[in-house]
Amino acid sequence: MAEGAPDTENAILDAALVEVLAHGIRRTTASDIARRCGIARQTLYRYWPDAQSVFAALVTRELLAVLPATTGPSDLDDFVAVLVDTADGIRRMPLVERLRETDPELFARYILERLGTSQRAIHARLSDGIAAGQAAAWIREGEPAALAAMVLLIAQSAVQSSPLVAEWLSADEWRDELAQALRGYLGQDAP
Repeated sequence: MAEGAPDTENAILDAALVEVLAHGIRRTTASDIARRCGIARQTLYRYWPDAQSVFAALVTRELLAVLPATTGPSDLDDFVAVLVDTADGIRRMPLVERLRETDPELFARYILERLGTSQRAIHARLSDGIAAGQAAAWIREGEPAALAAMVLLIAQSAVQSSPLVAEWLSADEWRDELAQALRGYLGQDAP
Protein backbone atom coordinates (compact mmCIF):
# COMPACT_ATOMS: atom_id res chain seq x y z
CA MET A 1 0.00 0.00 0.00
CA ALA A 2 1.02 3.58 -0.44
CA GLU A 3 2.93 5.51 2.19
CA GLY A 4 0.51 6.77 4.82
CA ALA A 5 -1.81 3.83 4.22
CA PRO A 6 -2.05 2.81 7.89
CA ASP A 7 -3.11 6.36 8.79
CA THR A 8 -5.75 6.36 6.05
CA GLU A 9 -6.92 2.88 7.03
CA ASN A 10 -7.27 3.93 10.66
CA ALA A 11 -9.07 7.13 9.66
CA ILE A 12 -11.53 5.07 7.61
CA LEU A 13 -12.06 2.63 10.49
CA ASP A 14 -12.48 5.53 12.93
CA ALA A 15 -15.12 7.02 10.64
CA ALA A 16 -16.82 3.64 10.32
CA LEU A 17 -16.91 3.32 14.10
CA VAL A 18 -18.63 6.69 14.48
CA GLU A 19 -21.18 5.79 11.81
CA VAL A 20 -21.89 2.32 13.20
CA LEU A 21 -22.31 3.66 16.72
CA ALA A 22 -24.75 6.25 15.39
CA HIS A 23 -26.69 4.11 12.91
CA GLY A 24 -25.76 0.43 13.17
CA ILE A 25 -24.17 -1.65 10.45
CA ARG A 26 -27.24 -2.14 8.26
CA ARG A 27 -27.85 1.58 8.00
CA THR A 28 -24.22 2.55 7.37
CA THR A 29 -22.95 2.66 3.80
CA ALA A 30 -19.53 3.06 2.21
CA SER A 31 -20.63 6.56 1.18
CA ASP A 32 -21.45 7.42 4.81
CA ILE A 33 -18.03 6.23 5.94
CA ALA A 34 -16.19 8.06 3.16
CA ARG A 35 -18.13 11.27 3.81
CA ARG A 36 -17.43 11.05 7.57
CA CYS A 37 -13.74 10.43 6.82
CA GLY A 38 -13.53 13.27 4.29
CA ILE A 39 -12.41 11.06 1.42
CA ALA A 40 -13.90 9.95 -1.86
CA ARG A 41 -15.72 6.60 -1.85
CA GLN A 42 -13.21 5.38 -4.44
CA THR A 43 -10.42 6.01 -1.93
CA LEU A 44 -12.18 3.76 0.57
CA TYR A 45 -12.37 1.07 -2.13
CA ARG A 46 -8.59 1.16 -2.51
CA TYR A 47 -8.38 -0.29 0.99
CA TRP A 48 -11.51 -2.48 1.19
CA PRO A 49 -13.73 -3.88 -1.57
CA ASP A 50 -17.01 -3.01 0.19
CA ALA A 51 -18.58 -1.71 3.37
CA GLN A 52 -18.90 -5.22 4.83
CA SER A 53 -15.13 -5.62 4.59
CA VAL A 54 -14.69 -2.32 6.42
CA PHE A 55 -17.04 -3.52 9.16
CA ALA A 56 -15.15 -6.81 9.50
CA ALA A 57 -11.85 -4.93 9.80
CA LEU A 58 -13.41 -2.53 12.31
CA VAL A 59 -14.72 -5.27 14.57
CA THR A 60 -11.39 -7.10 14.39
CA ARG A 61 -9.43 -3.94 15.22
CA GLU A 62 -11.67 -3.06 18.14
CA LEU A 63 -11.71 -6.56 19.62
CA LEU A 64 -7.97 -7.10 19.27
CA ALA A 65 -7.32 -3.73 20.92
CA VAL A 66 -8.91 -5.06 24.11
CA LEU A 67 -6.51 -8.01 24.32
CA PRO A 68 -3.84 -7.57 26.97
CA ALA A 69 -0.14 -7.37 26.26
CA THR A 70 1.50 -10.75 25.85
CA THR A 71 3.26 -10.75 29.22
CA GLY A 72 2.48 -14.06 30.84
CA PRO A 73 0.51 -14.45 34.06
CA SER A 74 2.26 -15.95 37.07
CA ASP A 75 -0.47 -18.31 38.29
CA LEU A 76 -4.01 -19.50 37.61
CA ASP A 77 -5.67 -16.65 39.51
CA ASP A 78 -3.67 -14.11 37.51
CA PHE A 79 -4.52 -15.87 34.23
CA VAL A 80 -8.22 -16.00 35.09
CA ALA A 81 -8.17 -12.33 36.12
CA VAL A 82 -6.70 -11.40 32.73
CA LEU A 83 -9.36 -13.48 30.96
CA VAL A 84 -12.20 -11.93 32.96
CA ASP A 85 -10.85 -8.39 32.50
CA THR A 86 -10.60 -9.00 28.76
CA ALA A 87 -14.09 -10.51 28.51
CA ASP A 88 -15.51 -7.66 30.57
CA GLY A 89 -13.72 -5.11 28.39
CA ILE A 90 -15.30 -6.66 25.31
CA ARG A 91 -18.71 -6.89 26.99
CA ARG A 92 -18.64 -3.17 27.79
CA MET A 93 -17.37 -2.01 24.39
CA PRO A 94 -19.77 0.54 22.88
CA LEU A 95 -19.40 -1.21 19.52
CA VAL A 96 -20.46 -4.57 20.97
CA GLU A 97 -23.41 -2.98 22.76
CA ARG A 98 -24.51 -1.20 19.57
CA LEU A 99 -24.19 -4.31 17.41
CA ARG A 100 -26.15 -6.30 19.96
CA GLU A 101 -28.93 -3.68 19.76
CA THR A 102 -29.04 -3.04 16.02
CA ASP A 103 -27.46 -6.06 14.31
CA PRO A 104 -28.03 -9.21 16.39
CA GLU A 105 -27.73 -11.37 13.27
CA LEU A 106 -24.04 -10.42 13.17
CA PHE A 107 -23.56 -12.04 16.57
CA ALA A 108 -25.50 -15.08 15.41
CA ARG A 109 -23.22 -15.44 12.40
CA TYR A 110 -20.14 -15.60 14.63
CA ILE A 111 -21.81 -17.94 17.12
CA LEU A 112 -23.44 -20.36 14.71
CA GLU A 113 -21.74 -20.17 11.32
CA ARG A 114 -18.10 -19.11 11.29
CA LEU A 115 -15.04 -18.04 13.21
CA GLY A 116 -13.79 -14.52 12.59
CA THR A 117 -10.26 -13.19 12.49
CA SER A 118 -10.48 -11.88 16.05
CA GLN A 119 -11.79 -15.20 17.37
CA ARG A 120 -8.89 -17.01 15.71
CA ALA A 121 -6.39 -14.52 17.18
CA ILE A 122 -7.94 -14.85 20.64
CA HIS A 123 -7.83 -18.65 20.37
CA ALA A 124 -4.14 -18.56 19.43
CA ARG A 125 -3.31 -16.31 22.39
CA LEU A 126 -5.35 -18.53 24.72
CA SER A 127 -3.58 -21.64 23.45
CA ASP A 128 -0.19 -20.07 24.13
CA GLY A 129 -1.23 -18.93 27.62
CA ILE A 130 -2.68 -22.33 28.48
CA ALA A 131 0.46 -24.12 27.27
CA ALA A 132 2.58 -21.80 29.44
CA GLY A 133 0.31 -22.48 32.43
CA GLN A 134 0.59 -26.21 31.85
CA ALA A 135 4.38 -25.96 31.69
CA ALA A 136 4.29 -24.13 35.03
CA ALA A 137 1.88 -26.78 36.40
CA TRP A 138 -0.99 -24.43 37.29
CA ILE A 139 -3.30 -25.39 34.41
CA ARG A 140 -4.54 -28.94 34.09
CA GLU A 141 -3.37 -31.33 31.40
CA GLY A 142 -5.03 -31.44 28.03
CA GLU A 143 -4.48 -30.28 24.49
CA PRO A 144 -3.96 -26.49 24.77
CA ALA A 145 -5.90 -25.82 21.55
CA ALA A 146 -8.89 -27.83 22.84
CA LEU A 147 -8.87 -26.13 26.24
CA ALA A 148 -8.51 -22.75 24.52
CA ALA A 149 -11.51 -23.51 22.30
CA MET A 150 -13.68 -24.20 25.35
CA VAL A 151 -12.42 -21.11 27.17
CA LEU A 152 -13.28 -19.08 24.06
CA LEU A 153 -16.79 -20.57 24.00
CA ILE A 154 -17.33 -19.95 27.72
CA ALA A 155 -16.15 -16.35 27.55
CA GLN A 156 -17.88 -15.60 24.25
CA SER A 157 -21.18 -16.94 25.55
CA ALA A 158 -20.83 -14.97 28.77
CA VAL A 159 -20.10 -11.77 26.84
CA GLN A 160 -22.80 -12.13 24.22
CA SER A 161 -25.54 -13.30 26.57
CA SER A 162 -24.77 -11.07 29.55
CA PRO A 163 -27.80 -8.79 29.03
CA LEU A 164 -30.09 -11.82 29.30
CA VAL A 165 -29.02 -12.49 32.88
CA ALA A 166 -28.59 -8.89 34.05
CA GLU A 167 -31.56 -9.23 36.39
CA TRP A 168 -29.77 -12.08 38.19
CA LEU A 169 -26.13 -11.03 37.89
CA SER A 170 -24.82 -7.56 38.52
CA ALA A 171 -21.69 -6.59 36.61
CA ASP A 172 -19.52 -7.57 39.60
CA GLU A 173 -21.36 -10.86 40.06
CA TRP A 174 -20.99 -11.56 36.33
CA ARG A 175 -17.23 -11.12 36.67
CA ASP A 176 -17.08 -13.31 39.79
CA GLU A 177 -19.12 -16.13 38.25
CA LEU A 178 -17.14 -16.08 35.02
CA ALA A 179 -13.94 -16.28 37.06
CA GLN A 180 -15.33 -19.27 38.98
CA ALA A 181 -16.27 -21.04 35.75
CA LEU A 182 -12.87 -20.45 34.16
CA ARG A 183 -10.91 -21.31 37.29
CA GLY A 184 -12.89 -24.51 37.73
CA TYR A 185 -12.41 -25.50 34.11
CA LEU A 186 -8.68 -24.78 33.91
CA GLY A 187 -7.51 -25.64 37.42
CA GLN A 188 -5.49 -28.69 38.35
CA ASP A 189 -8.46 -30.08 40.29
CA ALA A 190 -10.63 -30.17 37.15
CA PRO A 191 -11.31 -33.67 35.76
